[in-house]
Amino acid sequence: MNIPNILTLARIAFIPLLVVLFYLPFSWSMPVAAGLFGLASITDWLDGYLARRWNQSTPFGAFLDPVADKLMVVVALALLIELYDTLVLTLPALVIIGREIVISALREWMAEMGKRGMVAVSWVGKLKTTLQMVSLLILLALPPTHEFALLGVVVLYSAAILTLWSMIQYLKAAWPHLSRSM
Repeated sequence: MNIPNILTLARIAFIPLLVVLFYLPFSWSMPVAAGLFGLASITDWLDGYLARRWNQSTPFGAFLDPVADKLMVVVALALLIELYDTLVLTLPALVIIGREIVISALREWMAEMGKRGMVAVSWVGKLKTTLQMVSLLILLALPPTHEFALLGVVVLYSAAILTLWSMIQYLKAAWPHLSRSM
């Protein structure tokens, strides 16, 4: 067990706390939940940075890091789908969740074929993740009636568009291997 893996495990441990904080009936609960989500987002960057910097990458960390990221994002999106209870937020949330499932399965399948590098994270994926985290921070911190909540929804739509774009890029890169397997 090393520090990068501990940070990844902490991100998973934050998930139930995020849910509890989000639902507490206090005026401070949503901003504090958003702060916890922000801290988790920072640990996502930090664990990867430290693993590379300190040469502490492990197979366990390589497996668990993307799982922790996806769990945190999906839980945050699920909370927001319920809170907003509207197609306006549900649609981009489901696009993001669906893409995560498709790309996770694609990466696993390509890894089994020894071609995982063909579906490595691209700059579009990194930008998508950044926009996604910013939008989720805004949306978790503010009630839907707040005037700046619309900014969070707009940024979420931007992330959803990049989500589709990156999924298409990954599928195009993997298509020669996918089509041979049909």
